[in-house]
Amino acid sequence: MESMNTFWQGRKVLLTGHTGFKGAWMSVWLRTLGAEVTGLALAPSTTPNLWSMVGRAVHSVIADIIDAALVHDVIQKLRPQIVMHMAAQALVPDSYRDPLRTYATNVLGTANMLQACRFAPGLKCVLVVTSDKVYESGAPGHAFMESDRLGGADPYSGSKACAELVTKSFRDSYYRDGPPLATARAGNVIGGGDWSAERLIPDCMRALAAGVPVSLRYPEAVRPWQHVLEPLSGYLALTQALVESPDSAPRAVNLGPQAADSCKVHEVVEVFSARFGGKPGWVRDTSDHPPEMKALMLSSALAQRTLGWRSRLSLAECLSWSADWYRAHLDGEDMLALCQKQIAQYQGLVATHRNP
Repeated sequence: MESMNTFWQGRKVLLTGHTGFKGAWMSVWLRTLGAEVTGLALAPSTTPNLWSMVGRAVHSVIADIIDAALVHDVIQKLRPQIVMHMAAQALVPDSYRDPLRTYATNVLGTANMLQACRFAPGLKCVLVVTSDKVYESGAPGHAFMESDRLGGADPYSGSKACAELVTKSFRDSYYRDGPPLATARAGNVIGGGDWSAERLIPDCMRALAAGVPVSLRYPEAVRPWQHVLEPLSGYLALTQALVESPDSAPRAVNLGPQAADSCKVHEVVEVFSARFGGKPGWVRDTSDHPPEMKALMLSSALAQRTLGWRSRLSLAECLSWSADWYRAHLDGEDMLALCQKQIAQYQGLVATHRNP
């Protein structure tokens, strides 16, 4: 952690997607590490939203990454040392409702960013965040590795697989002698501050508030659940490795939880509700829904071997930290201070090399 603090101090960072759930958390962490952060993203899509609570120390540019000329101008004016590209249309149901917008944001937006970064003076590295859903369906119980075939049975997954291919083609065509360029693939993220529609923990909170059971599309589906700080720590570690050890740093890496923390959707609801102090239960949503993978797991062996990264929080701890955050919000606490507190707690786990 001392090395990380030294590395980020005073670094000029362009963070796209800073108004989203993961992006807002990342902006807090980068500022805590002493980085000079500029965010580029659309306005927050929900009310309330985490960004409005924590973003006061970050310069914010509200714009659409589909606009190639604007992206180019922002990068030329900012001259960032590091670009962390997290902006995305990140919801699977929305990708079915508006596939063209999903592909435009996740594929063309990524291409716009990478094209603009080609002409950025002083740029040290670029990190593109994709998803664990970039892989083609595998056998039951298979933990996806970075070498597995990319695919995508829905517009969201397909768009993220395309973003991986766009990144690789730019790296092979334009970045051979330029700044290192890599992608990171993380699992299902939970944590305080998410109010997105049709996401599990926000749906639980809305159900708890209304005193009704939460409706689940696929209660038996298995997903690699992890607290938001877990993949963010991996993004930070990978970025640092790209700058300090570019020859050995991986160019695509999975960041997932331990196998024991891949569990069924309904089990997450039950544990979270008990921790929060409510018992709305759950019901199966019997209406028609687009198909989803029954089980999705990641192998993070490459991240552990090359970055020394591994998950630190058990699923019970992930859900506990999330419930504590939402309860503090309902109690009117300073949420920026709470985010900083949880980041410090997480850094303490890393610093003491606590095993998961």
